[in-house]
Amino acid sequence: MSEVNYVFTTTSKKIRNKKIKSYLIHIGLFIITFITTTLAGVEWTTGRLGPYELSTIIEKGLPYSLSIMLIITFHEFGHYFAAKFHKVKSTLPFYIPFPPIPIFINFGTLGAVIKTKSPIYTKKAMFDIGVAGPIAGFMVSVALLIYGFLNVSGIEYILNIHPDYFSDDYGKTGLHLVFGDSMLFIFFKEIFINKDIFFPPMSEIYHYPYLTAGWFGLFVTSMNMIPVGQLDGGHISYTMFGDRKHYNLSVVSFIALFVLGITGIIEATLEMNVGFGWSGWLFWALILYFVIKLKHPPVMETTPLDKKRMMIGYISFAIFILSFSPAPIVLNFIG
Repeated sequence: MSEVNYVFTTTSKKIRNKKIKSYLIHIGLFIITFITTTLAGVEWTTGRLGPYELSTIIEKGLPYSLSIMLIITFHEFGHYFAAKFHKVKSTLPFYIPFPPIPIFINFGTLGAVIKTKSPIYTKKAMFDIGVAGPIAGFMVSVALLIYGFLNVSGIEYILNIHPDYFSDDYGKTGLHLVFGDSMLFIFFKEIFINKDIFFPPMSEIYHYPYLTAGWFGLFVTSMNMIPVGQLDGGHISYTMFGDRKHYNLSVVSFIALFVLGITGIIEATLEMNVGFGWSGWLFWALILYFVIKLKHPPVMETTPLDKKRMMIGYISFAIFILSFSPAPIVLNFIG
């Protein structure tokens, strides 16, 4: 074998082994995340920690985990296929598992990310890659919510989890977890739920896997669609409005999150129960400021977006408004 052929063969093997290793990482993270979301689903729907029987894991955990994984997968592959369309090299999604730790509110995952491996030279490509993920994930979330609202289990379901649900003392002590409403969630309740039938309050929604998964999808969509830095919403606002307007919008968004976070801390400390503000928004604001950054990196090509993309951009921000909750998670200790 000539030296040239040897070098070529060795290089090819290294590239092939690197690809195999990369695929194994993606597949491994997917499997682990599927397991952690399934366990989280059992915890949410049964209201108790393990150990669980295998039949319970399958029956109670899979509806939630399949729904969550579907939302995350559509979101990330929306980005991925948009990148492929514009010939931007990117990785497959890296799923991020979250283990069932009792002291944390556990959704079983922190989402997923893809990483671009080549520069994005045009605003059109940046916009398409940024907007494709939230819209794809939002559509799946809406479908799951509609299914969840149309198939709410009867009152016996909540009684199997909390036999004392209708007692006078129920909910007066211990930790009290409430998921916050968004405009879309409220709208669906109004059009799909008959006032004469039982529908769980937001303090019990997490026992219903499709409603929980759909709610989670809206929550994640709203977090990603905040028009800051290199979030999906940041990509969209930068390509729509240009550097200066994007940065101004980014600063305003950061201040709003910061205020909502401080308000949430004050409300929790003083036990005001107003339902406006969440301490988690302060943490997210600090992540945006120090890690993600408020300013979007420049894109070489400066041609404005066409009218079709501008319209899609405005629709995506309407999705953000419909999905956003000022107080998405309220956790109080009632003694």
